[in-house]
Amino acid sequence: MSRTALLLMDLQVSTLSRVAEDYLARAVETLEIARATGVPVIHVAVQLRRDHVDAHSRNKIFGSLPAGVFTEDDPAGAIHPDVAPADGEIVVYKNRVSAFAGNNLQQILAAQDITKLVLAGIATSGVVLSTTLQAADLDYDVTVLADACVDPSPALHETLITDVFARRGRTTTIAEWAQELASA
Repeated sequence: MSRTALLLMDLQVSTLSRVAEDYLARAVETLEIARATGVPVIHVAVQLRRDHVDAHSRNKIFGSLPAGVFTEDDPAGAIHPDVAPADGEIVVYKNRVSAFAGNNLQQILAAQDITKLVLAGIATSGVVLSTTLQAADLDYDVTVLADACVDPSPALHETLITDVFARRGRTTTIAEWAQELASA
């Protein structure tokens, strides 16, 4: 029997510092709902090698990052303590935008018989977009929690939620997802 997992993506100290304060409360709510209903949680975070040898200079996002940013030793690159992994929750580090980049996330999902992904994170036009597209191409059943995602551009967020993600899976809200889980 297939299972659903919640991917909480890029909820790191530095990324949360660039979004509205009310977003963190929604991320915490999403995490609490998953834990309370037994939905496995997988935390996904950016982590580069100390010398950034894995970030090519041609890469517009990662190639120009200052030395030491998003490394194991970078406190701002840590997962925010309010949404920190609990014992037994999986943490996957990536070195590009998609949650599947540079790691064994697909292998972990297969080993756990997870075929349905619920996505939440920062930013809608970054990790959420890249992961949604790749997950759909990998034949996962994808749900994006519209209010558990945030983007620096509210207009782009809205376009992605209503016009792009709905064609690759489905979109819903945290409250609607909680209600679905309660009635299952």
